[in-house]
Amino acid sequence: MASLSVRRIDKAIYERLRVRAALHGISMEEEVRQIIVQAVTAPTRISEVFKKYFGLENGVDLTIAERKPHHPLEFDE
Repeated sequence: MASLSVRRIDKAIYERLRVRAALHGISMEEEVRQIIVQAVTAPTRISEVFKKYFGLENGVDLTIAERKPHHPLEFDE
């Protein structure tokens, strides 16, 4: 496994990280690992987020209204 050192972290941010780790009952190092994993594995498309939290498997039946085509705007004077 690789290692990473982070320097010059603002004291207020460091303290918030320490408190966050304590609330989760884990070390600050593990808290940072989890934050990094979540940041780099976050879904890149909003549709993935909706699939995760909504949909038939979660008891939500979403119906999407049919859209009519729009007319392009004209910018001529």
